[in-house]
Amino acid sequence: MASLTIPPVLTTPRDDAMHLYKAFKGFGCDKPAVINILAHRDATQRALIQQEYRTMYSEDLTKRLAKELSGNLEKAVLLWMYDPAGRDAILVRKALSADAIDLSAATEVICSRTASQIVHFKQLYHSMNGTYLEHDIELHASGDYKKLLLAYVSTMRYEGPEVDRATVDYDAKALYKAGEKKLGTDEKTFIRIFSERSRAHLAAVSAAYHSMYSRSLKKAVKSETSGLFEFALLTILQCAENPAKYFAKELHKAMKGLGTNDKTLIRIVVTRTEIDMQYIKAEYQKKHKKSLNDAVHSETSGDYRTFLLSLLGPGH
Repeated sequence: MASLTIPPVLTTPRDDAMHLYKAFKGFGCDKPAVINILAHRDATQRALIQQEYRTMYSEDLTKRLAKELSGNLEKAVLLWMYDPAGRDAILVRKALSADAIDLSAATEVICSRTASQIVHFKQLYHSMNGTYLEHDIELHASGDYKKLLLAYVSTMRYEGPEVDRATVDYDAKALYKAGEKKLGTDEKTFIRIFSERSRAHLAAVSAAYHSMYSRSLKKAVKSETSGLFEFALLTILQCAENPAKYFAKELHKAMKGLGTNDKTLIRIVVTRTEIDMQYIKAEYQKKHKKSLNDAVHSETSGDYRTFLLSLLGPGH
């Protein structure tokens, strides 16, 4: 469930474009006006506003926003201007760029998406960058981690709720044999099951594993693997069981301790607002006895804070 709040009576995209133009004119940008419009429009509306703005002012709205805004506010707003698939393509490309490699960010985006979401953003990745996602993974990843990512982005997984009990039990046993039962780990089995099975199936495997061996599959992954390979497997597993819980945890990690990881905060808030942010907020509250809105409020400031809180919607 999305957390985006859209006004009951909407102005037209043309009017929004005019109001944005007005906000840019004069001395300094009227940032609250920009936030008030853009943080309360969905992907389709944002695309229409961009079209109108270009038609009326012969200027690219995102380029103008980049000129008028700065810092974390600029990063968050520019990312927000894309639709979900375009955004994923941009995030992964940035994370796989030679000058700023961030494999954990690339892993989070890739391994938390469904097969159909991956197909969509892979197409955009190619049309935007003139290179294939698989090529960039080949270039920057290595070992079992690379094998898992390549398998994960190229396999069409079933997305329905049905599971086959016999296959579930078979997979749970196969994972036990491949990991905790033997000396060393058979990574191939983990890669095959985690990249080929549906979310519903993997969640059922996790439950079966626990009832058969009184051990959690998550703990088995942690003890049998390490590094980015471990992080990718855990992301796939946790997003099969409860994506909102996974993102609530990643948000908490980004804000705890000294300093905030704004890159992660922006990435998750912006990418999940139109998808499942209400569920993430509920999971965050349940786990930390504090609302996500309060946490973001205390870790951010100024117009950047206002923008993120506008995306998160009402909350105490």
